[in-house]
Amino acid sequence: MRAGKCWLAPARHRSRNMHSELETLQTHIAFQEHTISELNEALVSQQRQLDVFRVELRLLREKLNELEAQNDYKGSAPADEIPPHY
Repeated sequence: MRAGKCWLAPARHRSRNMHSELETLQTHIAFQEHTISELNEALVSQQRQLDVFRVELRLLREKLNELEAQNDYKGSAPADEIPPHY
């Protein structure tokens, strides 16, 4: 009987170790799923912000083009003008 107990003890120990390792893996997976979800939310938020910035940039470019066109119509750019003290 002692030989039987010795043989069963390592099997029980392995079973406990496997159960512990399985719980550890499940914990890691749950943490990773949570992290991925948070990262996805951050990415979606940043994409929305990027979309807003693209629209704002387009509007600023249009305004700059309008101002440059008005300036060209007047004949000179402020950088080309001689300061009044000359």
